[in-house]
Amino acid sequence: MVVTGVSRRAGIGHAVACRAAAYGANVLCHHFSQHDEQQPWGADDISAVMDSVRGHLTDGARVVDLEADLVEPGAPERLIATAHSVFGGVDALVCNQALSGSDGALGELTADDLDRHWAVNTRTSILLAQALAKRHRPGHLASVVFMTSGQNLGPMPGEVAYAAAKAGLVGVTATLADQVGGRGIRINAVNPGPVDTGYLTEAAVSELEHRFAGGRVGSPDDAARLVTWLCTDEAAWITGQVINSEGGFRR
Repeated sequence: MVVTGVSRRAGIGHAVACRAAAYGANVLCHHFSQHDEQQPWGADDISAVMDSVRGHLTDGARVVDLEADLVEPGAPERLIATAHSVFGGVDALVCNQALSGSDGALGELTADDLDRHWAVNTRTSILLAQALAKRHRPGHLASVVFMTSGQNLGPMPGEVAYAAAKAGLVGVTATLADQVGGRGIRINAVNPGPVDTGYLTEAAVSELEHRFAGGRVGSPDDAARLVTWLCTDEAAWITGQVINSEGGFRR
């Protein structure tokens, strides 16, 4: 399995990688700490992140990691090629990388703002899926999971570039799944809803928690349970879907 955006122990990528490791998978964890260093929450210790994932491994499985800016030309293809070289193939891909910040409301945006979000949040995911499909072995099954953000369910004030880029993934999921379905590749997208990955303040949590059916904000593992399950054979009949797993979040 390849999981992108495994850079913080508080993140969804880390939770997915841990669950995949516990399921017995070999996992290639991609990270790009420079993004987190520029965010209010800051970067985590990558060695500690990887040690945490390795702590969930079953006998005989391995975890490797790779630092890369997936916006660079050829980087998505190199990531998939590395996983093939190390593990002999890729049967699951979770495109969890995301750009936060550099955004705004209508009237505040630049072309660069829009292009950056498209490049990280949409283009990279499509290129990763394409790279997996190109190297896919006939007769094998594979699963791709995109991560979206519920921007089609309600407004995201002040996040026009992010919402537009994530909407692109929603729009393309069924088309890509249709193209590769006959080859044994499934493609789905997951919207985890608001998840506390360390960026929410106490005030934000207090404001949000009553809007969930269970009275709490989502955790990274809430998302990881669904995402990892979609990569298993138990989800073999599910493809081309955008699944909203928001804990009954009320907008």
